[in-house]
Amino acid sequence: MISLNYNIKNIAVITGTRAEFGILSPLIRAFRDDKKYTLQLVVSAMHLSPEFGYTIDEIQNRGFKVDKKVECLLSSDSAVGVSKSIALALIGFADAFEELQPDLIFILGDRTEMLAAATAASMANIPIAHIHGGETTEGAYDEGIRHAITKMSFWHFAATETYRKRIIQLGEHPERVFNVGAIGLDSVRQLKLLSKMDIEDDLRLKLDGITILVTYHPVTLEKESAKEQFGSILKALDSLQNTQFIFTHANSDKEGRIINNMINEYVDSNSHKAVSFKSLGQLRYFSCLKYISAVLGNSSSGIVEVPYFNIPTINIGDRQKGRIAPDSVLQTQGDTNSIKETIASALSKEFKEKILEQKQLYGNGDTVNSIKKIMATHTIGNLKKPFYDIQF
Repeated sequence: MISLNYNIKNIAVITGTRAEFGILSPLIRAFRDDKKYTLQLVVSAMHLSPEFGYTIDEIQNRGFKVDKKVECLLSSDSAVGVSKSIALALIGFADAFEELQPDLIFILGDRTEMLAAATAASMANIPIAHIHGGETTEGAYDEGIRHAITKMSFWHFAATETYRKRIIQLGEHPERVFNVGAIGLDSVRQLKLLSKMDIEDDLRLKLDGITILVTYHPVTLEKESAKEQFGSILKALDSLQNTQFIFTHANSDKEGRIINNMINEYVDSNSHKAVSFKSLGQLRYFSCLKYISAVLGNSSSGIVEVPYFNIPTINIGDRQKGRIAPDSVLQTQGDTNSIKETIASALSKEFKEKILEQKQLYGNGDTVNSIKKIMATHTIGNLKKPFYDIQF
């Protein structure tokens, strides 16, 4: 056990996207309601962009106080634009941390703005607690960002034992690396989900028959363009009979706007069977999962949270390659025929029956309590981290 003397009072939690905030919200709420801590909520990136739904409104409408805004997104999803956005985020987080003086910051995952936040915190000698490290996503530059954040972090809260071991393989001491499960499952367990009637009214769509929820993000390390990738998906979907679709927009990664424009054009031409949303928000998203037939795309949620509902996930391409996947996740390549064949398999009676009793691989939805217990028994003093060498 690490027994040092660093006093943690001010805890800054960083959030840049709708999905990430939904995942982190049980932890944010726990720190806000615990008198031992002072929560400092720092909001950035897509939350502050009208193009992506200006989801800071959702945060505030749920009763959370935003302590600092870090504007960073440029009106460009090119490689140059993304790089410049990281630079702007680095400047913004440096100023935010100088003003807030947090004793610890929490970062989830592998977004570009999180790389900037981790860098600024490291330069300011602020310890970092990293959630969802040790995972692999070979099809996106998130892979390198995630491991870079791991090396800048002090505490590591991994979602599975395999991921915990991988963090140790990166040279982090086992006493600072913990398997706490996937924090997104805390929300699944805690939220009171909407009834079928309420979610249908909200979506303006009847959830009878076959309904597929589609979330597809750019695959940033592949040569094929987002237009080609998503075009193949739309061709596969359009060939399906008696099927309707709920699209959620892509994130702000390189070429994300191309996908969103294609979604808008498809929905405009197929309003009888398709709807789209910049952001469903956590409550609507999880409520949908109770009543739809399958999820299709390449979001990590399809692998981590969706299996809790025992419905199929059709995971397309290599964006999530390397993640541990439950039985309900079917992998397919991005060509139209492969997608059509995999959808047919996913919607078959045999497959649906097979996954009803599948093993849940990402914990039991008690991650926040596990994190708080660890914080109560492990403190921080010296931020020097000798590289932990594995003996071969």
